[in-house]
Amino acid sequence: MRRAAVSVPSNIAEGKGRRSRKGLAHFLYQARGSLLELETQLPLHVISNTWNAITFNNTLGKAEEVGRILNGLVNHLQTQPDKAA
Repeated sequence: MRRAAVSVPSNIAEGKGRRSRKGLAHFLYQARGSLLELETQLPLHVISNTWNAITFNNTLGKAEEVGRILNGLVNHLQTQPDKAA
């Protein structure tokens, strides 16, 4: 879970460093995949009695918010016209 959580901002940073819209979009998709991986693993902590329902719901809510932000960034990239070289 920790690896997936760290992967989200790391992929965003790596995409920004690519300095191209295509490179950024690729790594935003990677970040979204890592976020979905994290969301998939969250219920396992409740099942294993590591977390209670309140901690699960708070964490899931934050993950969903990050997902909305990532989707907004991807949508923004897709709607912007390409710049002439």
